Amino acid sequence: MASGSDRNPIIIGGLPSQVPDFDPEETKEWLDSLDAAIDERGRERARYLMLRLIERAREKRVAVPEMRSSDYVNTIPTRAEPFFPGNEEIERRILNATRWNAAVMVSRAQRPGIGVGGHIATFASSASLYDVGFNHFFRGKDEGDGGDQVFFQGHASPGIYARAYLLDRLSERNLDAFRQEKSRAPYGLSSYPHPRLMPDFWEFPTVSMGLGPIGAIFQARMNRYMHAREIADTSRSHVWAFLGDGEMDEPESLGQLTIAAREGLDNLTFVVNCNLQRLDGPVRGNGKVIQELESVFRGAGWNVIKLIWDRTWDPLLAQDRDGILVNKMNRTPDGQFQTYATESGGYIRNHFFGDDQRLRAMVEHMTDDQILHLGRGGHDHRKIYAAFKAAVEHRDQPTVILAKTVKGWTLGPNFEGRNATHQMKKLTVADLKGFRDRLHLPISDQELESGLPPYYHPGRDSEEIQYMHDRRRGLGGYVPTRVVRARPLALPDDKTYATVKKGSGQQSIATTMAFVRLLKDLMRDKEIGRRFVLIAPDEYRTFGMDSFFPSAKIYNPLGQQYESVDRDLLLAYKESPTGQMLHDGISEAGCTASLIAAGSAYATHGEPLIPVYVFYSMFGFQRTGDQFWQMADQLARGFVLGATAGRTTLTGEGLQHADGHSQLLASTNPGCVAYDPAYGYEIAHIVQDGLRRMYGPDSEDVFYYLTVYNEPIQHPAEPADVDVDGILKGIHRIASGSAGTVPAQIIASGVAVPWALEAQRMLAEEWNVRADVWSATSFNELRREAVEVERHNLLHPEEEQRVPYVTRKLSTAEGPFVAVSDWMRSVPDQISRWVPGTYQSLGADGFGFADTRGAARRFFHIDAPSIVVAVLTELAREGRVDRSVLKQAVDRYQLLDVAAADPGTAGGDA
Repeated sequence: MASGSDRNPIIIGGLPSQVPDFDPEETKEWLDSLDAAIDERGRERARYLMLRLIERAREKRVAVPEMRSSDYVNTIPTRAEPFFPGNEEIERRILNATRWNAAVMVSRAQRPGIGVGGHIATFASSASLYDVGFNHFFRGKDEGDGGDQVFFQGHASPGIYARAYLLDRLSERNLDAFRQEKSRAPYGLSSYPHPRLMPDFWEFPTVSMGLGPIGAIFQARMNRYMHAREIADTSRSHVWAFLGDGEMDEPESLGQLTIAAREGLDNLTFVVNCNLQRLDGPVRGNGKVIQELESVFRGAGWNVIKLIWDRTWDPLLAQDRDGILVNKMNRTPDGQFQTYATESGGYIRNHFFGDDQRLRAMVEHMTDDQILHLGRGGHDHRKIYAAFKAAVEHRDQPTVILAKTVKGWTLGPNFEGRNATHQMKKLTVADLKGFRDRLHLPISDQELESGLPPYYHPGRDSEEIQYMHDRRRGLGGYVPTRVVRARPLALPDDKTYATVKKGSGQQSIATTMAFVRLLKDLMRDKEIGRRFVLIAPDEYRTFGMDSFFPSAKIYNPLGQQYESVDRDLLLAYKESPTGQMLHDGISEAGCTASLIAAGSAYATHGEPLIPVYVFYSMFGFQRTGDQFWQMADQLARGFVLGATAGRTTLTGEGLQHADGHSQLLASTNPGCVAYDPAYGYEIAHIVQDGLRRMYGPDSEDVFYYLTVYNEPIQHPAEPADVDVDGILKGIHRIASGSAGTVPAQIIASGVAVPWALEAQRMLAEEWNVRADVWSATSFNELRREAVEVERHNLLHPEEEQRVPYVTRKLSTAEGPFVAVSDWMRSVPDQISRWVPGTYQSLGADGFGFADTRGAARRFFHIDAPSIVVAVLTELAREGRVDRSVLKQAVDRYQLLDVAAADPGTAGGDA
């Protein structure tokens, strides 16, 4: 591998505009030669010579300007194609069987009474790309390592199932249960790659378009990270991402290309299936998406391989001495190429070749049928093999293969290249007969005319099936396969958590810092310390994590090739090839992709990693919520920290930094266990339980989300009678009322707990109310358990009816219940139906704004005086206090005057 300085130069290329000419005479000779080539042989010949010179200059490592696009032809010339090691005839028969079964599976899924949908056109276009990969490149996991990681294009899943059927990995019963996961369990097949639904088959969820590309980039990067830190030998693992050209419009698809080039991820290959169509029509009707993508990827520093034409074009291109054919290819827009895919050979002769006598002469010896079958490179096994081989052998850059195909290829004239082909799911009898004939399959007309079309299997002992098994044995096993080889981790004992449980004494710290202190102790553990992967989007200092820089260091495969400006300071910024901290820049999407790759390493490579992703709370579930859903689907584990949480703790930053809803968004993710702790000792128990649940003997496929705050408070020591069960289930009493005669209950979460305690004091001293204060560490988990209880009771009416935990916990508590948090009221309202008494919630509903913390809390009416008035209001409703006191309380505390509120502690960062 090239050295870091060679692989990642500061200046990639440029023109010598500021360099003096030390030999003008030699320069003139070169320029005269160019002029002569133009005058004698023409511009096309001169252009060719210039391109060959640039090619040779790069071979000799001479810095020349990068060309952002090249001619609309294959990057690998015919003369440079390697020997094809497979049996192309057998592979063609295998592919024909796979194509048939994929289409028939989707068509059968439209039978009366089912009609569950499906897509066949995407796989039809990319089938050859996958087939070459399966037969010659994709490594399995049988050799004990992680093999290759293949991100399959979501809409191509029917083809992957069809191939697995030929290999006896799936049965006809499975294929007939496509998209019927519950009604035909355990045979059902998920619509797309969903590891959570098929945890022994799929590895990576990809159908939320755009997440596959970014996931693949950071998976390749995680492979390098794990290898550098000697956690797993990933040197043989290659990451493949199969994508669509329309999918590349998603911002996540292209947004992180530069990190792959910057870190020289030559273990990564994108294969973009350029069938020139998105869901409704052309991707670039008036343009050329392959040329556009070539420019983007070249500009980002990727190696680009264009695979445009199949071998039938080779003789024509070989006689194109004037470049007229290439020029025609360059100038024809994608929309016109799609028309050619649906028209006759005569139409192509007249419209593509017909406007120039030299072009017409090229094909005058060809029949219309031969012209019609001039094909695209993405359907030619030999061309594909050459591109894939070049990709895996290329060094120091990631590679993208731009493969031109026809959407709906081989499915017949009603499907191929049609704008509506993505939505077409069922083949008519006529379609099936034409499809069968094109694939040369031994299926009779009677079989197609009577009932559902049959699946085709050449027989377990057939030449084709034996060939498939041989190829997979040679490549290390079947793909896709998800295997969990990781053993449970030896987790720290209670001593590791002792410091945080002692509280903060007289010091005031934010819960963010309480977590960081705990994390430091966990990272010192000899068993699991090195498995922590710290992730932050350029905010380590904000969250007080710069103290990790000197010891854990920031991962950079090139090391630190400069003198840090703060090198003399105790907390200097330090980069290292073996660093533990991932610093992905200002990119929450990139950080979340790192989180997912690290959190699923226990399955991908059999080595558990414990990712800890800390971010500005507002920019988590709101900005990258789709990726958190992907994380749950991929069965990834780890800790997610929404720091600077709440709508009123970061008020100096204003509206778009004020998070009052991420806990509610987290509640929609079934794989997310969300907590809103108030104190360090609560955090300690939650993290300890999270490590047990995710990495212990009976590991669960969940991830933990903790919202922590930037507001300093004094953290009490853990009580001797601490209610650990209550902390973990979602609610525990932290302060019983000791004065007053009228009972009431205050339930608070996170940063609102100190306000509740202050309200408790005010109620006792000023209104004769004895209020208990409860810390609701998780409204979400309380609701989740209660919903499950109700579901059980609904389905088992004959059994003793269960009671939700929150109901049982509060059953002996007297008085009305007032819940308060720094979140919108929908968060505490989640438990309202199960609270045994009158219930009111206070919350920060609406947009955030810039002001003092006190003013913001007065505006939203969630501060201590507002809690007092809310409790008195509920007591008045129950007749326990006179309603006249309500106006007195509102006036006393000036609740209608935001400016009258105590500003409170200063706002700011963590």
